[in-house]
Amino acid sequence: MAIVLAAGQGKRMKSKLYKVLHPVGGKPMVGHVVDIVKEAASERTVVIVGHGADMVKAHFGEAVEYALQEQQLGTGHAVRQAEELLGQEEGTTIVICGDTPLVQVSTIEAMLKLHADRGAAATVLSASFDNPAGYGRVIRGEDGAVQRIVEHKDCSPEEAAVKEINTGTYCFDNRKLFDALGKVTNGNAQGEYYLTDVIGIFKEAGEVIQGYCTDDVAEAIGVNDRVALAEAERFMKERINRQHLLNGVTIIDPAATYIEAGVQIGSDTVIYPGTILRSGTVIGSDCIIGPQADIANSSVADGATIAHSVVAGSVIGEESSVGPYANLRPGTKLGKGCKVGDFVELKNATLDDGSKVSHLSYIGDAKIGKDVNFGCGAITVNYDGYNKFITEIGDNAFIGSNANLIAPVTIGDGAYVVAGTTVTQDVPAGDLAIARERQVNKPGYADKIRARAKAKKERTQ
Repeated sequence: MAIVLAAGQGKRMKSKLYKVLHPVGGKPMVGHVVDIVKEAASERTVVIVGHGADMVKAHFGEAVEYALQEQQLGTGHAVRQAEELLGQEEGTTIVICGDTPLVQVSTIEAMLKLHADRGAAATVLSASFDNPAGYGRVIRGEDGAVQRIVEHKDCSPEEAAVKEINTGTYCFDNRKLFDALGKVTNGNAQGEYYLTDVIGIFKEAGEVIQGYCTDDVAEAIGVNDRVALAEAERFMKERINRQHLLNGVTIIDPAATYIEAGVQIGSDTVIYPGTILRSGTVIGSDCIIGPQADIANSSVADGATIAHSVVAGSVIGEESSVGPYANLRPGTKLGKGCKVGDFVELKNATLDDGSKVSHLSYIGDAKIGKDVNFGCGAITVNYDGYNKFITEIGDNAFIGSNANLIAPVTIGDGAYVVAGTTVTQDVPAGDLAIARERQVNKPGYADKIRARAKAKKERTQ
């Protein structure tokens, strides 16, 4: 079981967005936390909501259970709101804050093991800080067991000198937790019901209390303002990039590469600086990505190349190349060995194997066959101001430069559209389409225009 504390408004964020929904590594902070506890074998997860409850519920839907903390009366009060759901359950409950996205599954698992092995009523996740100001201190006895946790504002000078801090993540014997919460009072500097007071109650009752001190201080970061948010983002980026490096991906400059949580990358792919890989993206092996590639929610097959381009909601086939300066919008699908060159925009368009759109073109709402060539400046005219229409082009067709294909229209297999043509009717397979004005040359007329312009300029001087 797990209780995720996500009821605080987060005023220091100075944002319209509810605090725990601010993203770190492309995922809301509370999303990281819920995923962590679920992976650590939590069968039931209760999220304590308050301010912004509707937004949190919209994010998770029915994936978790909810308890409402109408008044913000402290962490102990927040946990107690889950009593109706979990109070009679047997077993161990993880309590964790929704603004601690850097806690790792391995740490929660280690805490749970220590908790079970020692028969503890509570196990506290702690960390050692050189400057622990602002954090609650973990006070241990001579035997090393945890005696109590003291909030920073309530510390004596001796307690304030302690460097081991409370991260706000715990494992509790569930029944003992809720029994102890009924004894917590608000006689402190903040006038709140502290969850940490449960530790003192357990100590007086002779219960076993353990502390698990993490070596990764990033796990202790609780995000309360934009400074902490940026710090958490930095740690998350380093952690994600390191994992990809260990998995056989070459990242030329990790400091200049941003990869969000959940992105998958195959071995021997090379990521060049300035690249952003957003959530929902899967990249195969032996690809070259970047520099300056921005890819979101897309699939990139083995051997593909993407440089200086934006790709969203698209599928890139094996050994296809994109860029530089291409824009692939949602619904784009490239087959094997396709080429999309500079200043090309594709939207809801399918290119079959070997087709090429090399430069300065717009292809929207189109189905393109195999080995089709688009000349420079050729476009599909898919919108009449009211509706979108489809252009279909068969295999081995050739579309000349500056051709306008006014949809709905079909170009047959092997058809040839001459440069400068505006196509308004279907072109059957094997036919040639030409639709442009006949050229007329007027001898000496250019010289006459220049002479008139010169004479007019002289008259006005």
